[in-house]
Amino acid sequence: MLTDPVTFRRTAAGLLLIVAPLLQAIAVFIDPGTWGDEREAVSFGDNPVLAQLQSVLYHWSWIFMALAALGLVHLTRHRATVFGHIAGAVTVVGYISASALLMGDPIEWWLGQRYAPEEAQRITEEMLGLPGVIWGFQMPWMFFAILGLPLLVVAVWRAGFVSWWVPALVAAGCLLTLPFPYGPITAILWVMAVVGLGWTGLKILRMGDEAWAAYYAAPATARVNA
Repeated sequence: MLTDPVTFRRTAAGLLLIVAPLLQAIAVFIDPGTWGDEREAVSFGDNPVLAQLQSVLYHWSWIFMALAALGLVHLTRHRATVFGHIAGAVTVVGYISASALLMGDPIEWWLGQRYAPEEAQRITEEMLGLPGVIWGFQMPWMFFAILGLPLLVVAVWRAGFVSWWVPALVAAGCLLTLPFPYGPITAILWVMAVVGLGWTGLKILRMGDEAWAAYYAAPATARVNA
């Protein structure tokens, strides 16, 4: 498979679209902060092992999602191409940058073991509230991931690869996390995105190399106009 670019890229795209959102869903469910105190300095101390594990799962989920986005962009080669390129670039940059935010997790855990919750939170906010951290890592990159992925799936729908309900589920799973605080609702919402992205990945795995390779060829109308 490694010697065949078509098989490798199709299989990688399909698997990553299944694995990446699934890892994030698992991270949400095992995160002590999902079910416990919303202050991570407290909830992480309740179960340090799960706190570290969820950070690792989030990290690899977001790295894999950035790579999976490239596979989705491939599906927009013939239709919604400009839309797909822009949304794809935003998604990739967003997920790669968002992963850097996870280094704040061990800081909160460490401070929570040594200071009162209010003091630990104050120190954390002071450390991570630096302009370079906010504008270099947090803003607007974290929103690029949350907004870019639904837009990219919309482009894939416009390209005719998936039905309307797929971007609807992904958009609901990503965008509805913004007005709600992080917690059980987040876990439920992300399962919706897992279904939409997982279905897309499964469809890519089932489509075969010939159908995947057909996206490389220029559409017939383009050849005629040339």
